[in-house]
Amino acid sequence: SLVQNIDVQKQVANAYFPTLERAFAEKYNAKLMMLYPFPSQMLWCDQQISNIEDLKGKRIRVFLTTWGDFVEGIGAIPVSVPFNDVPDALRKGIVDCVITGTMSAYTGELYKVASYGFTLRVGWGLAFGAMNMNKWNLLSDKQKTLLQKEISVLTEKMWQETATEDAIALACLSDGPCSIGETGKMKLVEPSDADLIVRNQIATEVILPRWAERCGPECAANWNRTVGKVLDLRAEAKAR
Repeated sequence: SLVQNIDVQKQVANAYFPTLERAFAEKYNAKLMMLYPFPSQMLWCDQQISNIEDLKGKRIRVFLTTWGDFVEGIGAIPVSVPFNDVPDALRKGIVDCVITGTMSAYTGELYKVASYGFTLRVGWGLAFGAMNMNKWNLLSDKQKTLLQKEISVLTEKMWQETATEDAIALACLSDGPCSIGETGKMKLVEPSDADLIVRNQIATEVILPRWAERCGPECAANWNRTVGKVLDLRAEAKAR
C-alpha cells in the first residue's frame, strides 16, 4: 500500500536490490540477477465500495502479514483464504472483499462473484531471478558482463510487460476493450486524495511500526537508508 505507481516500485526494487543480493549470497549461495514485478494487488468486493471508509468492518481476504496489518489499520478483518477457494468464499459470504492481483482477478473470473474493484494498490508482488554462486564464479569476466547486460535488457522488458498486463487486466475486468477474452463489467472505483491520506496514515502508524518490530532495528535501519529514502518514509517500531 506504500506504492501506487509502477515507476516508483521500480525505484524501490532498485534501492533494495543490494540488500537482497547480499542476503541471497549469504543464505543461499546464490547470485541475485534480477527483480521484476507481478501486476498490482487491489481490492475486489461483492458490494459497493465508494471509498476506503466503506471497507471498515468488512472481512477481507489477505495472504501476507503486512496486508493483514493494512486491513486491520482500516478497521476491517483480515481472513486467510487460498486463492482457489476465493470464489466460493465470496459466494458464501465468508469474505466481503479479496486482495489479489489485477490479472489474477481476471483469469480467476472474480468478476462473476464480485461487482466492484477498489483500485487502491495494496502492493506489488516481486519475483526474482538468481543462479548458483558456484556456477557464477566459474564464468569469465567477459561472460559475467554479457550475462548481466542481457538480463538487464530482459528485466526492463519484464517491467514494461507488467505495466501493460496491469492495464489490460483492468480494462478486461471492467468495460473493455479486452483483447484476451470477455469483459467483466465490474465497476472500478479510484481512490480519492482523501483515501490516499488515510492510506498514508495507516502506513506510518500501523504498517511500518509493526513491520519494523518484526524485522528488527538493524533491518529497519537498512530499509530507512534505502527504500525509505525513495518513499520519504521511516520504519520505526513503537516504544512499549
